[in-house]
Amino acid sequence: MNILLHVCCGPCTAFPLRIMREEGHRVRGYFYNPNIHPFREFKRRIGALEELCRRDDLLVDYEREYGLREYLRRIVYNEERRCLLCYEMRLTATVRKARDLGVDAFSTTLLYSRYQRHETIRMLAERLAEEYGVPFYYRDFRAGWQEGIDLAVAMGIYRQPYCGCIYSEQERYDRKAGKKRERLDDTD
Repeated sequence: MNILLHVCCGPCTAFPLRIMREEGHRVRGYFYNPNIHPFREFKRRIGALEELCRRDDLLVDYEREYGLREYLRRIVYNEERRCLLCYEMRLTATVRKARDLGVDAFSTTLLYSRYQRHETIRMLAERLAEEYGVPFYYRDFRAGWQEGIDLAVAMGIYRQPYCGCIYSEQERYDRKAGKKRERLDDTD
């Protein structure tokens, strides 16, 4: 099959790409991630993906416009649903691109992450597949989590410390601050 793979970054692409190619599929990437903040992080992720593409000979179509405003317009005052809305933005763009390209199916590297809402992604993608008439290629790539990390480390490409959204970044710092407070409380 010819599959359009929504890609969020280089490290999360390494393992799914290998598996899909081993299964005999032809893979083309699509980078559309308006959720990534700040702009410096957005550029770092594109750079890491470009390194992977050179090494693994992967063609990727990039949406290089920094889409933070579009993302925030959808998410602000809907923070409790932010992941679903973010998945919907990215997967809708992907299935439309897949339809325009005439590929056999679409998928996403979001299915690789242990930290994403896997069943939500699957149900949303299946709904979009039916709506747009492009099959969704489902595969649970989480089993290769450590292998994907090892591949990224071996390639020396940048690995991000959070999903990319401004809310996830805040949660990361809030957790660090909480752990620091706990350590300080333990010394009393």
